[in-house]
Amino acid sequence: MAKTFHLTIAKVGENLFDGEALSVTLPGAEGVFTVLAGHEAFVSPLREGIALVKDAEGAETSVTIREGGIAEVSSGQATVLL
Repeated sequence: MAKTFHLTIAKVGENLFDGEALSVTLPGAEGVFTVLAGHEAFVSPLREGIALVKDAEGAETSVTIREGGIAEVSSGQATVLL
């Protein structure tokens, strides 16, 4: 079974994704990056673009990032605030 991590993507007043994920690909300020389970802890600003989530079942979901945001990865979880 593939390793997963808990992912939350939220903006004020709304959760856009909250669950287990295999990966999330995000438009970082310095380039696109992908987070997998066990990823090193870090914080990164985000620019406008598309977040691509692969959930625990392998289904892909996209979330539009219109005004940038911030991503934090730590302790088996990732949080994206838009």
